[in-house]
Amino acid sequence: MKPVLIIRTGRAPDDIRARHGDFPHWFRLASELAPARVRVVDVQAGEPLPAPGEVAGALITGSAAMVTERAAWSERTAGWIRDAMDAELPMFGVCYGHQLMAHALGGRVDYLPGGREIGTLPIELLPGARHDPLAAALPAVFRAHTTHEQSVLEPPPGATVMARSARDPHHLLRYGRNAVSVQFHPEFNADVMRAYIRRKREAMHREGFDPHHAYRQVAATPMARRLLRHFARHHGLSGSR
Repeated sequence: MKPVLIIRTGRAPDDIRARHGDFPHWFRLASELAPARVRVVDVQAGEPLPAPGEVAGALITGSAAMVTERAAWSERTAGWIRDAMDAELPMFGVCYGHQLMAHALGGRVDYLPGGREIGTLPIELLPGARHDPLAAALPAVFRAHTTHEQSVLEPPPGATVMARSARDPHHLLRYGRNAVSVQFHPEFNADVMRAYIRRKREAMHREGFDPHHAYRQVAATPMARRLLRHFARHHGLSGSR
């Protein structure tokens, strides 16, 4: 059986990682993948990616890096994404992974107008999600955890926009039969979200946001989390469909 690839584009801050674990662990739990099924490749550290045909699917993590930096490791991963799209490999990108997929496929990524988006926020489903095999099961509005400074400002040609927040119009994109990405974090739980708000509270104050209000608004996000689990099941990555 081919492994499921977790493309690690960064790592959680030391204090969060020490208490809550790190990206691959969160992704594996949220998608209900067996540990033996997972292969983690740290592209930020320069580890080489396998050919798309050698894996059953790929999950692409977030990162503290910025897509607009055009780091060599990031651009190499963007090329791999294009090859994986040609092979119709199931792919699910999150945050940096979302932005990198959009960039790789011809979209435009840059800083979100108005500053960072952080906290547990309402996400609104759009008409493009109505008949989608994954997004159609979501309610019209659902909560999701967010923390990002950059965003997809222009989706790639042919991409379907399926959900938005009040400030970011491109929170959920589909790029074809097997590839989707989200700006929000389905792999976060409420404790992880609170930890990120605590870590970013000084920056939030400087930018005119109220970290105390954001902290009080943190709540469970079962619908957002379910999207990652349903992706894995839909593509046969986690056992039963």
